[in-house]
Amino acid sequence: MNWVALIVAGVFEVIWASAMKQSEGFSKLYPSIITFLGMLISFGLLSLAMKSLPMGTAYTVWTGIGAIGAFLVGVIFLGEAFTLARAIAATFIVCGLILMKVSSRE
Repeated sequence: MNWVALIVAGVFEVIWASAMKQSEGFSKLYPSIITFLGMLISFGLLSLAMKSLPMGTAYTVWTGIGAIGAFLVGVIFLGEAFTLARAIAATFIVCGLILMKVSSRE
């Protein structure tokens, strides 16, 4: 269950980061509200996962999901550049996440 909470926390990190971009410096109400609610849910679930997962593993996986998710949202929905270098960097992040999961005792 702790891994499910961590993965959902990572998804909410992507949601709040995307909403923050859309809030235009918190000048738009609804994206700003989504940002703060997404943060609350994401941090709450991360906290729950950290009760039983090692901190280093939980935080690395959480930020990795957020980084890869934000990269994909940027490329797919916001027209950001998809380059070979960015794809390789994203691949390295995914490999690091897999290694952290495999090396964790939980």
